[in-house]
Order: sequence, then structure tokens, then C-alpha cells
Amino acid sequence: MIDYVDVIYGLSWGDEGKGKITSALAENYDYVCRWNGGPNAGHTVYIDGVKYKTHIVPSGIFKNKISVIGPGCVFHIEQLMEEINYLSTAGFDMKLIKVSPKAHVITDKHIEYDKENLQSEFGTTGKGIAPCYSDKMLRRGTRACDVLTDFMIWDEKLKGRVLCEGAQSINLDIDHGDYPYVTSSTTMPYAACSLGFSPKKFRRMIGVAKAYDTRVGNDPLFPDSLWDNVHLNAIIEEGKEYGSTTGRKRKANWLNLDRLIHSINISGATEIIINKCDVLEKVDVYRLFYKGELNHLQFFESFKIYIQSAITQNTNIIKDNIIFSGDVENI
Repeated sequence: MIDYVDVIYGLSWGDEGKGKITSALAENYDYVCRWNGGPNAGHTVYIDGVKYKTHIVPSGIFKNKISVIGPGCVFHIEQLMEEINYLSTAGFDMKLIKVSPKAHVITDKHIEYDKENLQSEFGTTGKGIAPCYSDKMLRRGTRACDVLTDFMIWDEKLKGRVLCEGAQSINLDIDHGDYPYVTSSTTMPYAACSLGFSPKKFRRMIGVAKAYDTRVGNDPLFPDSLWDNVHLNAIIEEGKEYGSTTGRKRKANWLNLDRLIHSINISGATEIIINKCDVLEKVDVYRLFYKGELNHLQFFESFKIYIQSAITQNTNIIKDNIIFSGDVENI
């Protein structure tokens, strides 16, 4: 029987540090599960000073937890095997990685179509995600149960304490994001129920953001003129804002507090983590959008208080549940 389910998900445009948070908390759970997306996601985790990157395997593998790739996910067989071999070579237990029999398979044709028809116009990762989901909806897809050996297939059972790890973020959601510049799956935390549990099992909904916004891919909300801002470029370099999956430089902008508040409210967050505050402190420029206006603040402390005030006034989040700098030991 499931005791409870906690969810970690992104509140912005992705790349907020969800993998780091998941890895830090995973030791307190029995299962760590992905519910959406595929190898278009990239999670970077440091273990004892060593950097690891995953694209489809949940971050629970770094804490020796059963790590489930859920039915709402898509995967490429060769890329999955490469990731498994990479993690195995690093000493992690591959028997803990399980794939839902209902997860769908990305083919080389999907990747080819993506690169030829979608990547340049919409800024996709070219990993074949959208074509794979399209075939799933057209009832002509291939599922994990058709191609993987039995020992890799998840028995679709969950018990004890479950942590769900989201990929991408609210502003990339297929329904609630900046369509058509979105991902091809549901990033909203309620979609974690596709793993096969009741929403009554939800306990904590942990939304993750950064102290500034970043975006890869095309989006009119992130115009090319942002590349000309010296402070935003300093943030990119100080924050090492390069995509874990594609290596593309992420375009940066000042934190859009209006969008963040909207994401908190529509997703039902019970607490939020705002990462990379140290990057802003090093650049020593503190700006954010609120009520459609760009606000300039002098110090990090005033920046922090401003965010706390706006969030507590406009959401159900209390001050104590707004954690800055990814201070995960206090979660």
C-alpha cells in the first residue's frame, strides 16, 4: 500500500535544478518515478563532487532507490541502454531501473522527422519526442512491453513512500504552456497519477524555480534582444546555463514573478524552492517583473523579501515554505 506521494516539478521553463532536489531527498523514499517526457530532459546531479547527467532514468538511482520510467514517458532503446551502461560503469545498481510496460518507444524515424520538421521552427531537442507521442495517440505506437526483456519491465506496483520527479516545467506544458512553443507531454504534477495512484495520496507538492528565468528553444517571450544584455549574459556564464541534453546556451531573462505566481496557483504547490540565488549575488544585479513592470532592487535581501511578499499575498504558500538557494537540508 502507498503511504503517500510527494512530487517535485518545475514552475518555469525547465532547468530549475529538479534533479538536484530529487537526488537530495530520494533517500527518504522507497520509489522515485518519472511520469512525463523522454530523453529531451536533462538532469545534472553531483554525488561526492562527481558530476552525473541523466536524461530518462530518474534521479533516485543515485540513492539506490527503485527508479521507475512511467507509462506517460517515451524512450529510445539505444539511448536508454547507453544511459544504463554509463550509470552501471559509475557503480550504480541497474537492477533498480524499471520501465513501465506502457511507456512508448522512440524510433529513428521519429528522430528524423523531428529534426527535419520541428527542430528549426519550434526549437525542439530533435529527440523524436513529439512524433512518438503523435504515434501513441494515433494508436500505432510501440510500447516497452513489446521490446524490452522482462527483468527491465516494471510490475506496475508502488508501495510505501513515493517521490515523483517531473521533467520540463509548467510553462512548457502542452496545455498550459506557451503553445506551440511547448513540450509534448503534461508537466503538471497531477499527471503523476498516470503512474497508477489516487490523487488522494498526494502529500507535498514541491515546485522548483530559479532566481531568474531561462529558456532553450524558440519562444517569442524570450526575444533575441536578450542576448544583448550584459547582465543577463553574465548570469548565463556564472550560472553555466547550457542545456544538459543539447548543450545549447540558455537564453536568460529576469524572474517573471507574475508567471511564477500563476504556476504556483494552477499547480497546487505546497512549497517552493528558488535555486541559483548565489548566481545573482555574484553578478550583483537584482531585477524581476511584477504586475507587468520591471523592478530594480539594490540588495539580495530586498530581492528575497519582495518575492516572499508577492508570493504570500497571491498564493496559499506561507513564508516558511519559500526556500531560497536550494537549501535542501531545510526541506
